[in-house]
Amino acid sequence: MAEEFTIAPIRRLLKKAGNLRIKESAANKLRDYLGEYGQLVAERAIELAMKDGRKTVLERDIKGAALEIWIPEENEDE
Repeated sequence: MAEEFTIAPIRRLLKKAGNLRIKESAANKLRDYLGEYGQLVAERAIELAMKDGRKTVLERDIKGAALEIWIPEENEDE
């Protein structure tokens, strides 16, 4: 899933957070995490839309899914 995102916008996102050099492996790790999170949010948003009997995913489905799924993990790969 993460391969669907190009690395350039990920690097720009990191640069905006702080003007440091970005190691390629760091940008790739962020891309992986964003891809995994995005996939989980998309799957849950579809479940919410289907539960409501809709064939269209709405903004509220995405927001609800994102809020349900967001669980910050502490010190995962340190």
